[in-house]
This record gives sequence, structure tokens and C-alpha cells, in this order.
Amino acid sequence: MDIIDPAVSAYLLEHCTPPDPIQSELREETLSRTGDRSGMQTSQDEAELLAMLVRLTGARFVVEVGVFTGYSSLAMARALPEGGRLLACDVSEEWTSIARRYWERAGVADRIDLRVAPAVETLRTLPSEPSVDLAFIDADKTGYPAYWEEIVPRVRPGGLILLDNVLWSGRVTDPSNQEDNTLAIRQVNDLVTADERVDSLILPVRDGLTLARKRG
Repeated sequence: MDIIDPAVSAYLLEHCTPPDPIQSELREETLSRTGDRSGMQTSQDEAELLAMLVRLTGARFVVEVGVFTGYSSLAMARALPEGGRLLACDVSEEWTSIARRYWERAGVADRIDLRVAPAVETLRTLPSEPSVDLAFIDADKTGYPAYWEEIVPRVRPGGLILLDNVLWSGRVTDPSNQEDNTLAIRQVNDLVTADERVDSLILPVRDGLTLARKRG
């Protein structure tokens, strides 16, 4: 199921800030190097939304779970103020090696701390007290419930947590779909809705984007 009509999708991409040459080259290399997996790359309009949220919140410490080839990391790192940091969590040396090259070219590599390890382990190394301003989760779907539980206590009051692909091409609405990824996304969607620590909604952006704000 297309959550957004393809014609509308094209129109949206035509009417947001266009990618610069570095972003365009990263998108092209991702397509040529990763084939069908290139669909995991964040779209330009969603990358602009992430960057805008970093700027609007004045975020200084961002956590990203799921890097792939670094398109979303690049967008958010560019939006950070001077002295801002982005902790990027992924398990693939292969895909993040592409990301590293483009972060260097864009001049943001010094703002990004890449940890190649299971994200839950990395998150558990963070201080237990709230210090994260914004978190973006876009990784293995079966891990979403665990990532949510590790991140929420570490986000400051007023901070944002974003989860990508929460509509899962509409499969979350099909009761007959009992695949592991679908079940995990349904679980985290229910967790977020019932969580009294946050206010939340799902935006129909691309494949569904949860926006949750930590209550004070």
C-alpha cells in the first residue's frame, strides 16, 4: 500500500528544500551500492523535517538509532548548533563506511560519534539521567520496543523522540498480517500511545513518523 499517492509524493519532493550536491551524490551512491536496500534511505523531505526539528528545538545532543549510509545523520548534524553532538548507532561497518566519507566531505564528521554495535548496548552506556534533546529511531523494527524503553528515560523534558516507518506500508492495519516486523511496530505504537511520559501523534510522512514529546 502506498501511504502517499505517488503523484503527491513527487509533488512533495519538488516543493521542499532541494538536496545539495553532496546529498545528491550520497543518494546516487546509495542506490548504486545497495540496490533494493536503498529504500531504507531517508527521503529528502523527511531529512529536511528532521533538520528543522533539530533547529526548532535547539537540540544540542541528538541520538540516532539506525544510520544506513548516513543521509539523515548528515541532515541533523548540519542543523546542530556549534558544540552540538550526534550519537549515531548502527551495526554495519559496510554501510556506515559510506556515511563516514560523506560526513567528512560535508564538514560534520567532528559532530558525529558513530558506534558500530548493537544499539541497545550503546544506549545503555549513556547516563541514566535525561540528557538527550532529540532521538530518531529508524532501525530494525523488532528492536523498536526495546529502543523506546531505553531512550525515553534519557530524553529531557520537552525533548523529542521520533520513530520512522510506524505505518509499515499500511500493514499495521491488517489484522491478518502477523509478521514479526508488523507485530513489533504495532507493539511500539501501542506502547507510545499508552506511555504517560509523553504526548504523541503519528504523522503521515512517508511510511509514518511518530512524533513524541517528553512531558515535563
